[in-house]
Amino acid sequence: MQKYDIAAYVWPAYTGDEPRARMFWPEGFGEWQSVKSAAAKYSGHSWPRRPLWGYVNEADPRVMEMEIDAAVEHGVNVFIYDWYWYDRRPFLENCLNDGFLKARNSEKMKFYIMWANHDANNLWDMRLSQSAENVIWGGAVGLPEFKAVCARLIGMYFKRPNYYCIGGAPVFMVYDIQNLISGLGGMAQARSALEWFRGETAKAGFPDLHLQLAARGAVSSNLSGVDGGAGGIPSAGECARLGFQSATHYQFCHFADMDCDYLDILKRAEQEWEAFSGAGSLPYFPHVSVGWDSNPRYRDFKPGVVRNNGPENFGKALALAKKYADSRPSQPALITVNSWNEWTEGSYLEPDDLHGYGYLQAIKDAVLLEGAK
Repeated sequence: MQKYDIAAYVWPAYTGDEPRARMFWPEGFGEWQSVKSAAAKYSGHSWPRRPLWGYVNEADPRVMEMEIDAAVEHGVNVFIYDWYWYDRRPFLENCLNDGFLKARNSEKMKFYIMWANHDANNLWDMRLSQSAENVIWGGAVGLPEFKAVCARLIGMYFKRPNYYCIGGAPVFMVYDIQNLISGLGGMAQARSALEWFRGETAKAGFPDLHLQLAARGAVSSNLSGVDGGAGGIPSAGECARLGFQSATHYQFCHFADMDCDYLDILKRAEQEWEAFSGAGSLPYFPHVSVGWDSNPRYRDFKPGVVRNNGPENFGKALALAKKYADSRPSQPALITVNSWNEWTEGSYLEPDDLHGYGYLQAIKDAVLLEGAK
């Protein structure tokens, strides 16, 4: 068994099997449409990039069998699936339900859910993404819908033998804490709802529910196109009082300027990790992003492009994350990575025609080859 759990986020939009996705990507193969259409925006821009595996349907179990084998071979042993609930029902579940969970080798990997409960807007539609402030579906839900979400999570996912647990408790991450609180009616109501969720998880036979927070820094920019402003984000202490037991990040862009050199971002990341853990309220699991460049989602140039983020420097980021994890032996050695396949945000591990298997090899060198010495 490898020493570190390397958990990569999965963006489940690379399939045409979700009917409602056609409003964003009408050609019928998900956000591969934007990747395929991407072009360089300036001299020296490293787009277009092409997937070495092709524009595969990641809701196909045969495809996922191949991807699972590649992930495990290179040290990625956990997938964190972005999970959506819009307009009173799930959205983009196909990649998890029909792809990963039906793959014959899915038991090789663990998985857990990050509820991506942000608002949905025009961002995913290249034709309209320049005006992404238009909300199509709200991500906040009231208590009845929250209870429906929890019942689905417990029944369909938590009970799976390969669902990722800490201390026997299924891990569940919340992306947008502000939307969670506002939808449920405030801090007190959110705490009550999360306590109810914990009780329902216990009724299902688990010792506890491990609530994980997708942390934010005090950044004013919204590079991801879906996040609200930084103001009003609850502190780590407030989140701990809500019942959250740990935190990690989803992307470097949530606390650092992306228009700079990757090595400078790593310095900022180390500061963020230490500052967050120094708050003393929540254990923090170190996060590493591959990079950032969301230009495939836009017709015109979108500022915020990381420089010098090749596999060698990504390996340096992994070394820093390992050092952080090693210095905290009392908590699980979990490192989160953005991401397995965020092609349209320029942050992915899947092999391409620019770096080949370079990012995956960097993980293998850091996690598996070191362990074999």
